[in-house]
Amino acid sequence: MKRNRKVLSWTAGGLLALLVVSLIVIATFDWNRLKPFISGKVSQAIGRPFAIDGELTLDWQRDRSGSWLGSLLPWPEFTARQVSIGNPGWARQPQFARLDALRFRLSPLPLLAHRLDVPSLQLVHPVVDLERDASSRATWDFVRPESATASGWTLNLGAIGFDRGLITVDDAIRRVKLQVTVKPLQEALPYDRIVAQQSSEARKQAGRTAGGAVQKIMASADARQDQGERIGHADASATYQFGWSAEGSYQGSPFTGHGRTGAVLALQDRTRPFPVQADVHIGDSHIALVGTLTDPLQLGALDVRLWLAGSSMAGLYPIIGITLPDTLPYATEGHLKAELHRGGSRYSYHQFRGRVGGSDLAGNLLFVTGGQRPKLSGDVHSKLLQFADLAPLIGVRPDGARQSQGDAAPQATDKLLPAEPFRTDRWQAMDADVNFSGERIVHGDALPIDSLSTHLVMNDGALYLDPLRFGLAGGTVRSNLTLDGSRSPMQGLLELHAGHLKLKQLFPRFEPMHTSFGEINGDARLTAHGNSVAALLGSADGELKLLMNDGAISKALLETAGLNVGNIVISKLFGDKTVKINCAAADMAARDGLFDMRLFVFDTEDALINVTGTINFANEKLDLDVKPHTRGFRVFSLRSPLYVKGTLKHPDVGVQKGPLLARGAGAIALGAVAAPVAALLALVVPSHDNDSGNTCLGVLQQLRSSSGKTPSGKAAPRSTAK
Repeated sequence: MKRNRKVLSWTAGGLLALLVVSLIVIATFDWNRLKPFISGKVSQAIGRPFAIDGELTLDWQRDRSGSWLGSLLPWPEFTARQVSIGNPGWARQPQFARLDALRFRLSPLPLLAHRLDVPSLQLVHPVVDLERDASSRATWDFVRPESATASGWTLNLGAIGFDRGLITVDDAIRRVKLQVTVKPLQEALPYDRIVAQQSSEARKQAGRTAGGAVQKIMASADARQDQGERIGHADASATYQFGWSAEGSYQGSPFTGHGRTGAVLALQDRTRPFPVQADVHIGDSHIALVGTLTDPLQLGALDVRLWLAGSSMAGLYPIIGITLPDTLPYATEGHLKAELHRGGSRYSYHQFRGRVGGSDLAGNLLFVTGGQRPKLSGDVHSKLLQFADLAPLIGVRPDGARQSQGDAAPQATDKLLPAEPFRTDRWQAMDADVNFSGERIVHGDALPIDSLSTHLVMNDGALYLDPLRFGLAGGTVRSNLTLDGSRSPMQGLLELHAGHLKLKQLFPRFEPMHTSFGEINGDARLTAHGNSVAALLGSADGELKLLMNDGAISKALLETAGLNVGNIVISKLFGDKTVKINCAAADMAARDGLFDMRLFVFDTEDALINVTGTINFANEKLDLDVKPHTRGFRVFSLRSPLYVKGTLKHPDVGVQKGPLLARGAGAIALGAVAAPVAALLALVVPSHDNDSGNTCLGVLQQLRSSSGKTPSGKAAPRSTAK
């Protein structure tokens, strides 16, 4: 027993002595002797020059933030001063990073398992140069040399602490040149205070960009915030301790910005979100965000409130890579959640609200990358949609907006159709599947559209609106529109059906129409090619049919068409009357933008009007003849044919020279109209209030039966169908 005790005592004493000697050696060791060894190993590992030009020292510190046992033991903390990391040979700047000091703590026990556990790494006054050339070579990509042997050591980095510093960015791929300065704040700012401050500043900017009404729309976000989830999921202890500012250029546009961040970025601990805040201007686009970043090693979770504002949503394409339409000034606010991964990312813009021009917008959008092409999906709706705000979608933009967005070619002053080219190159950058609805459309007094809904699909450069529905003049228009932007020139297809359009509501500003009634039905199928609305209509092939029956129209309007001067004066003095419409029918054929009136007849109790000629959308020229055939005696009646010449923007209407038409009902020289009449019969449907018959059916049958006959000069047969 005594022998065993002696052996045990000598063994324990030896271990204690070895520990004391080791501590003395470690404490008194000149660590600068290891600088060449450390620099060589690090240089070999990263394939770049690495040097410690200052002192390498060791201190012992306790980790008071760790477990109770870990906080009792001292941890070695190394400080390397005047550290530099070189750039590859192709870079413009010789050094990738310079630091006044690099301070890190090291866990001793994991060293036995060839594992480097670094709980914290502190960067002291870093100066970093980030560069990427046109060949996609980037200085931040550290490539291990092919000749290097695999290391048996692993590195686990817990958190990175920041200090004041300077970061320079020169990216030839993204066309970014920035200089970012980081400085410590005078005091730590709480998370909730920054959220409130950024919300107020962003909404003021939104009001300046899209009008003051947008602030009321966005104010509801705070109510949802209080009642629902908390943006950023940051606890009360999260604080902002550093501020940053940046200036330079992005995609050729001026860039200015500022923001705040936390002091320690936890790379492994998801329970310690890193607070972020940014407020930047890129050209005339404003982007602001406030929230948190967690799991930075995988860029796994960005959770922020996001504000966007600018003169047009199309300006966001070079910034965020999402194809959006040209719009009037806009501003939005919503909750952005992002999962950022190298293989593909997901961006969810949740419960956003905003304003575009005079219209409100709200909805949910999801943008996913990583496939063959990025894809945008979701739903967007508007409670109050200004119809004028839709004009930029088809190439109609005010000159002021066009100039602010850098467009060189304004709309021709003598042309009516929009010539603004569609940006089909952007259509091929992403796919889309978005539903849009406008509950109420405000259009002033000129347009009778009251609602709109569509399902937008974009796939491989082709745009589909299938279906595109809108309420028009008390009826409905249902259509399918295809624009194939993957082909040059762009190919277009329109299929349209209109039903139960109220005649009285079609022209709300035209006083004589106020006493009119009746319903219009129509069909259209057109194919076209071109990269603008003007080019598409100027190349259109197909046909257009319209039919109206069982209605009434202003007598003054018909007298105006027949140039009955006396009755026009009387109607102005003693009021207007209405004339029953037996049938109004039109069948137009289009080829290369030239719309030919195969049949246009207007049959009423008092007049029979026939329109012949063409409308050329290729050059916007009008060439129409209006032949009124009045029935009955008219005082001061001048029953001579009319002409409609000029252009769509500046039409010229006048009386044709030549003999007057014979008094009484004149027969219409229809020619061979059997085919147009037969095509229009398919549009004959009962009205809402009369399901038993249709007057147009009898009129069209009479027109078809009289096809090819020589006009007799007698009154045309009258229809008695009801």
